[in-house]
Amino acid sequence: MNSDLIEWLGRRLLFFFMTVVAAACAFPGQTKKEMIHTYVLNPEGAPAEGRGGPGKGASSVLLVNLPQAQSGFDTERIAYLKRSHEVSYYAASEWTDPPARMLAPLLVQALERSHVWRTVVQMPSAVRGDYRLDSDHLTLAQEFFERPSRVRLTLRTQLIDLQHARPVGTKAFEILEEAPSEDAYGGVIAANRAVAKLLEEVAVWVRDCTEADPRGAC
Repeated sequence: MNSDLIEWLGRRLLFFFMTVVAAACAFPGQTKKEMIHTYVLNPEGAPAEGRGGPGKGASSVLLVNLPQAQSGFDTERIAYLKRSHEVSYYAASEWTDPPARMLAPLLVQALERSHVWRTVVQMPSAVRGDYRLDSDHLTLAQEFFERPSRVRLTLRTQLIDLQHARPVGTKAFEILEEAPSEDAYGGVIAANRAVAKLLEEVAVWVRDCTEADPRGAC
């Protein structure tokens, strides 16, 4: 085999090798995994302070249970809906913790700032309380039913008088907040704004319940 033939075969083999490598790099299954972005619920601004000094429950201890999420929302994955009843999740965006777990300490802080209670304690705890706040039916999702998209946050709460073993009141909350952009980050911003509004509404409602507001808030 002469040197010209060997050189020609070498060039052909090199060309074939480079073609195989290029094809492998371009194959969809071989692309680099997309970076995951993680977000927190950390609403700006504090809920409204208590009105007119300490309320009737100022000498009482309030226990706050961990909110219970509806099926499909007890996850770190950020949920969105493009049509009713069908929940989808962003592939590259997540919460640092399920929303219910992030909401619990925020509820405690909001209720502490209302100055209605001597102490507000997050459950589980060995502390004996006078009242307990339970919450369930938590949902948090960005809805693309119209533009701009909106985040819907729902929560049902119940205040329990532990001394008399009876419910004081129950209320369902629903907050809608427009997203500033049609993506996961826009949904996160809207979610934090919605949580800020929810915290304020819950704190006011709990105070009205403990003060037996004549408007029948409970």
